[in-house]
Amino acid sequence: MRIVLLTTNLARGGAEAQVAQLAAGLLRRGHEAAIVSLLEPSAFTDTAPVESLGMSEGVADPRGMTRLVAILRRRRPQVLHSHLFHANLMARFVRLVCPVRAVVSTLHSISESGRASTNVSRRDRLYRLTDPLADAAVAVSKAVADRHAAARAVSPAKLRVIHNGVDTGLYHPDEAVRERVRAELGIRSEFVWLAVGRLMWKKDYTTLLSAFSSVPGTLLVAGEGPQEAELRAAAGLNVRFLGARGDVPALMQAADAFVLSSVVEGLPVVLLEAAASALPCVATDVGGVREVVPGPFVVPPGDSAALCEAMRRIMLMRDEERRAIGEALRALAQRQFDIETCVSEWEALYRELLAWT
Repeated sequence: MRIVLLTTNLARGGAEAQVAQLAAGLLRRGHEAAIVSLLEPSAFTDTAPVESLGMSEGVADPRGMTRLVAILRRRRPQVLHSHLFHANLMARFVRLVCPVRAVVSTLHSISESGRASTNVSRRDRLYRLTDPLADAAVAVSKAVADRHAAARAVSPAKLRVIHNGVDTGLYHPDEAVRERVRAELGIRSEFVWLAVGRLMWKKDYTTLLSAFSSVPGTLLVAGEGPQEAELRAAAGLNVRFLGARGDVPALMQAADAFVLSSVVEGLPVVLLEAAASALPCVATDVGGVREVVPGPFVVPPGDSAALCEAMRRIMLMRDEERRAIGEALRALAQRQFDIETCVSEWEALYRELLAWT
């Protein structure tokens, strides 16, 4: 099959990582797959053929549509598979001037908002108005699907769920790596929590830092973003900011548990990575978190006291209890969220849609 994956951006992030992994998986299976980014890409450019629409001034640049039409006419995809709000809309509109047999939109979050707001009523209306131009709308978790269905943003007949995927071969327990990385970080016997993600409002590190002020041990924070200076100033001495890292699988091994404090998510890829790494997890109740993390360790978003209590509960467990939780999470990741399973489900959907057209 010939597939073009259209994304709003190609940067370091969970949704973008899924686009890159899907493209790589499709290429491994002999398909013709390419990624097109509305904005200039800054990551994953070695994963698959990548083209940019050069819309550096913003996704409203009308030249982008002309460039996309030229790319589609040259590549002649059977499937145009879009990711993130602006790319989803563009993929639908471009069909009016450049016929494509199948158009698939992916819903990566319960709230696909770009600013510090979860009000997406306008975006829901735009999804609803353009729904006839898409053949399928696929949510990355049941929670995302339920939210968009309740808002009538998507036709129920077109709505599917295909979970995000993770490379369970790359993310896995490794005692030798654990010892090496802890030594490199100067970590001895203290309990280590790990948080990974962009330092921005959606990840709500402010609540995490408040919770961790009453938690013993060390918190490692991997990532960068617009709130970095503010968060560094608010952090206690037991919080270490590591910046952007290319060795997250190794950092997962150095940690004893993982924490996610987000207020907006779809199905957090980093949570799947932690599960595949057999790390006990504490997370806020957003998006598809409950589809991964056991109920007692899921807390309301923005509640630092509940987050602190859940983290302490993990730390007070015996080693074998934490190990059992981690092993169960890894088994779930292997069974339900492995990237190869994800690629197979996308392949099946593409074939189904092409059989209809």
